[in-house]
Amino acid sequence: MKGSLIILAFFAVGLLGGIYSVFPEWLLSDDLTTYALFVLMFLVGISIGSDKNAFYVLRKLNFKVVLVPLTVIVGSLLGAAAISLMLADITIKEATAVGAGFGYYSLSSIFISQLHSEELGVIALLSNIFREIITLLAVPVLVKYFGKLAGIASGGATAMDTTLPIIVKFTGKEYGIIAIFSGIILTILVPVLVTMILEVF
Repeated sequence: MKGSLIILAFFAVGLLGGIYSVFPEWLLSDDLTTYALFVLMFLVGISIGSDKNAFYVLRKLNFKVVLVPLTVIVGSLLGAAAISLMLADITIKEATAVGAGFGYYSLSSIFISQLHSEELGVIALLSNIFREIITLLAVPVLVKYFGKLAGIASGGATAMDTTLPIIVKFTGKEYGIIAIFSGIILTILVPVLVTMILEVF
């Protein structure tokens, strides 16, 4: 929860600074965002590649566990598409691109800003931050009424890191392993799906 609030605080400071033009001109360059994306992708690769335990888990788990991230993907995209029908200014394509962030606000928002627009990137950032915060607050309720996989589904890509402690606390360590697996798969697929939705379809 604290980490999410810090992210929101940084976003608010950046937003206010941009509105009131308090930052130097070089900081507003589009190239800087592109370089930040390259660095972020590099760090994501290091993070996943260095987690030897995660790959061990992948080898040991039953094939049925693949259904967990698959249902998160289908549910997130269908849910985002359904919401877009109630919004006049956002198309199904745009909404599903935002939904394909799966809670990974930093990576998805930069991708969407680069491939579509900064406005949609901000929407992606906020919606995915809210997804993480809601997960952190609602896991006990979700687990109680919808089962132990509900917290993992709600967390999306964050189920492997920021929301993992709360998921493990209310579901058990065995579900923590499933959460890590699901989070890794979704993290890997974020740039793939966002790019496909915005540039292929």
